[in-house]
Formats: sequence, C-alpha cells, structure tokens
Amino acid sequence: MNIEAVDLFCGVGGLTYGMQQSGINVIAGYDIDDSCRFAYESNNNSNFINKDVKEITGEEIKSLYSKDTDIKILMGCAPCQPFSSYSYRYKDNQNTINKMDLLDYFGNLVESVQPEIVSMENVPQLKKEDVFSDFIKLLKKNGYFIEWKVIFAPEYGVPQNRKRLLLLASKIGPITLIDPLFNEDEFVTVRDTIGFLSPINAGEASKEDPMHKSVKLSDINLKRIEQSIPGGTWRDWDENLILSCHKKSSGKSYPSVYGRMEWDKPAPTVTTKFYGYGNGRFGHPEQNRAISYREGALLQTFPNDYKFLDPLEPVTTKKLGIQIGNAVPVKLGEVIGNSIIQHLNNE
Repeated sequence: MNIEAVDLFCGVGGLTYGMQQSGINVIAGYDIDDSCRFAYESNNNSNFINKDVKEITGEEIKSLYSKDTDIKILMGCAPCQPFSSYSYRYKDNQNTINKMDLLDYFGNLVESVQPEIVSMENVPQLKKEDVFSDFIKLLKKNGYFIEWKVIFAPEYGVPQNRKRLLLLASKIGPITLIDPLFNEDEFVTVRDTIGFLSPINAGEASKEDPMHKSVKLSDINLKRIEQSIPGGTWRDWDENLILSCHKKSSGKSYPSVYGRMEWDKPAPTVTTKFYGYGNGRFGHPEQNRAISYREGALLQTFPNDYKFLDPLEPVTTKKLGIQIGNAVPVKLGEVIGNSIIQHLNNE
C-alpha cells in the first residue's frame, strides 16, 4: 500500500521522525514557527511548510498527497499549553485563548480532507475540555472508528514520567494502540539515555557536540546544586540557601524545583525550560549543573545525531529549549506509526 501522512503542528519533527521510523512516508509538515525548518528538513525526508493551521485549506492538503495514495493520514499535536495543568490558571490570557481553538481547525481539515487515518496527541487534561468532545463528535459524524487513551510514556520506551493523551481514528475499521512495550522494572532510565555523554561543567559546551551545553549557574545556585540529592528537594539544603518563597506556606508544595534527576529512574516530564536548574527537577544526577540541550533532546528520544543548530541562522537558547520541550517524543511517534501499520495489516 502507498501510505502518506501530513503532520500538522510539526515543530522540529519528533512525530514525523517517529512515524518515518515505523515505515510511514510523511510527505509534509506544517508549522507556524519557521525556526523549526532547519531541524525538520535536515533530519526528515519531508517538506516543511511555514503556515498557520488557521490559514490551511483542505484542498491544499489534498493536493500534497500522491494520486496513487492508498491510505492518507492526517496527524498532529495541537499546541497543548492551553490545556496543561501548569498553564490552566492562565486560561483567560489572550495568548492562551488564541490557541484553544486550534483543535477545531484540525477537525475542520479532517472533515474537508477525509483521510483514512487520523492521529492526535496532547496532554491528558484535554479530555475534560469541550473542544475535545467536539472533536470526537466530528470524527464520529464522519464515519471514523475511534480509540483514545491516556498512556504512561515509560511503558512505551520514553524515559520520562509523563502521561499523554493519544487518539487514533480510522475509516477502515476499529483501530487500537499497540500494547505497552515495557514493565516497570524494564523502564528506560536517565542513565540508559544520557549516561554515555562526556562530563561538562555549568556554562560549558562539549567540544564534540555544541548541543551538549549547560547554562551557567550563579554562585548561590552552584552551592544549592552541590547540596542537592538525586530525587531530593530544596529541603536538603542549608537554611541560608533556601529561597524565601519556599519558606512561606504557599511555596512548601513545590518541592521538585531545584532538584536533581535520579540515574536509575525515568526523568521528570521535559518542559520548554528543562535547561534551567530552577525550573523543575532538571539538575544532572551527578554533575553540578542543569541538563544540557542534547540531554533534553535525548530524553525526548531524539537520536544523538539529530541536528537542531543551523550554522547560518542560529536560534537563541530559549528558542532551542522551546523547540525540544514542545516536541512529540520520537518514541511516541514510532508507537503511533506501528499502531497504524498493525491496524492496516489486520484489516
């Protein structure tokens, strides 16, 4: 069969790369952020199209598929920040409001293109939202068999304690996600994922890999991380190092910030600010620094040779963190692709 996929909200290509690893041809990826183009096209046999999903038409997408395509797939992860537990407190913010209807636009494109397969990935909190129930209703109205579930990422080879909502829909017949691949005693760990990289200091970069770079720490944060225990909290520090906000009752419920990861467990969820020691439990398990950009990418299951840095148009480190943190973990993309292949073989 000739199977072709289009990736909406493609970013730097985590979902595309994973799908291609499963054997599915992803012919194009759309994203509003043109700074993702270099990484997307340098690592994937696919075309990057810089466009807002609100401006894409169904006819445009249909024209991308080959005339002899047997199975058309439309997939994507609409920006999940409006629905994350962290951002939900800002749901009335205008920037958040502007993103909350992106799944509706995804649905409109599904209705126009009528692909045989639809895939969507997002944060678990989305299941509580009207925009998700409306998306399900639209799929049912258009004759799709649907499965969605909240999965635990380590069960599918992603070394992060994160949960994600995965949805698959098919016009061909009932479709299911493949069974979990790992039991708890088999989970991929931080050590498995980043333990082979050369040691670096805070503020330094590896001579072999400019992506293996850690941000500089202030003198007081160096003292804090020196006293940080893997899996511990800021409560392990000397009293004079504890931030005043953590001494208040309102701050006592945030023990994971300024923490170290543990070698032999999955990492915490990689966010867009994973490179900052104070932004979560992103301290290296052993070295006195936050994890590097390459380590963040590896925890997102990008291969070690994935190219992110365009020598002609360098991105800021903040932008690089956003690109990596917002990506769909490659292994989840591969799981989605393998689930689709299994479905087509069965049917």
